[in-house]
Amino acid sequence: MNFNEKIKITRPYSKKNKSSEGTSTDKNVVSTSEDNGYKDAFYFADQFESDRGRIIQSAAIRRLQQKTQVFPLEKNSAVRSRLTHSLEVQQTGRHIVRTIFKKLSKGEAERIGISQFEREIETLVEMACLMHDIGNPPFGHFGESAINHWFEKHLDQHHVFSQANDKMLGLQLKMELKSFEGNAQAFRIIFNLLKLNLTFSQAASILKYTRSGLERRPEKDKPLSYLKKKVGYYYSEIEDIKAMQSELAIKDGHRFPLAYLMEAADDISYCLADIEDGVEKGLLDCPSLAKKLLDTFNNIAKEQADTPLNRNKTFADAIDYALYRSNKEPVNKAHEFFVWLRVQLIHPLVEHAADNFIENIEQVYDGSFNSALLEDDSVYHHVIETFKQVAIKYIFSTNEVETKELQGYRIITGLLDAYAPLLTYPHDKFIAMVDGSERGGLIEARLYKRLPKKHLKAYLQIVESLRDKPDFKLFEFYYRCRLLQDFVSGMTDQFALDEAAKFSSI
Repeated sequence: MNFNEKIKITRPYSKKNKSSEGTSTDKNVVSTSEDNGYKDAFYFADQFESDRGRIIQSAAIRRLQQKTQVFPLEKNSAVRSRLTHSLEVQQTGRHIVRTIFKKLSKGEAERIGISQFEREIETLVEMACLMHDIGNPPFGHFGESAINHWFEKHLDQHHVFSQANDKMLGLQLKMELKSFEGNAQAFRIIFNLLKLNLTFSQAASILKYTRSGLERRPEKDKPLSYLKKKVGYYYSEIEDIKAMQSELAIKDGHRFPLAYLMEAADDISYCLADIEDGVEKGLLDCPSLAKKLLDTFNNIAKEQADTPLNRNKTFADAIDYALYRSNKEPVNKAHEFFVWLRVQLIHPLVEHAADNFIENIEQVYDGSFNSALLEDDSVYHHVIETFKQVAIKYIFSTNEVETKELQGYRIITGLLDAYAPLLTYPHDKFIAMVDGSERGGLIEARLYKRLPKKHLKAYLQIVESLRDKPDFKLFEFYYRCRLLQDFVSGMTDQFALDEAAKFSSI
């Protein structure tokens, strides 16, 4: 293992050495250690601080404050949005990293090659946690389903896929467009929409799934099946992914090691948070929640139910003590319940994630560890599953949540219906409209003007580079579909609602 191959400051866009024509910037020209003062520890650390600034100050992060975590279009500020959820994941990720370094002796840290990277790994994991949801569309996973159902229904009428010279690629691109995935969209935002030009190490830290959109989901008994459970990146970012894999010595289909820590932080954070939001909304009270948690845990854990989590305390002990503290609190009983539940459960879950990272470090480093750090049939895994099952049964399935999700589905479907004329417009006329050489059709021109300029620029840039390809019409239509998905998925819940209302009132 050599973490020098993983923790690097190279970026997709780097300045070339000055020539007679001056300094230029090209894609996938990575900076070398000599060019960038790689041996200067302060400069090295500053590059990840630069990533931190780019991420925190990006529009994609700001939009998370008006995107759904569980409750769409929620007006109660105490209930989590995607942004507040991501901040909690960020803190948990930091906690896991610090726990790993506390557990490792100096000799062990040196043996696995991470002793000199504590600060860098901490900031890489923190920022991966903060931006892990930036690709999620409005209305959460229901929004993903709405986009996929719409394209599933409408793409078959477009014959450009079956008429392609490369029939297989045509079918693959068609399949991919029906498989919108927030994780893959995050990579598209980073590399081609916002062009954040993050270090490859930072970008790789959010690659949760390693399957290309052109691949089918493998069977569970196949190698890397867990890592390829969902689409991790699109065809549009394949060259960016290849450059990243080459620079960081990541094998095809494998993960970057720090992505395991981001995933564990997310698993730990949302399982408790979603239930706390349900209590805040009045869907459950603490005594009934405590009973449901205990009953569900005993059913899942069975003979492991009495296994201590931390300091000889079992899951039942943690629930009972949290309820005891809640009953003693005269005013904010729910707050007290979750404070003590969090204190007693987060620490052992973080410890277990850190232990599994260290114990499986060779597979984790290689990126072939085919599981989440907390999915190991341990008592800690049962705790996570307990919170997930209770949330699904008693919060996600409530009438209020499902009604909002159905409204979100209608909103996104309505928006895609409204912008559908852009997909039926002839390719040459659409390009001419975008590059300004033609005004466009009566309806199409007005729809086109509503699209974000940065998305149009990304579309035009890639399409112009593909003009000489034999299957130009296929690629143009593929990127036009991407343009529409980029636009709709980038909306906040409120913007999507407002935009849909404008069309429905006409």
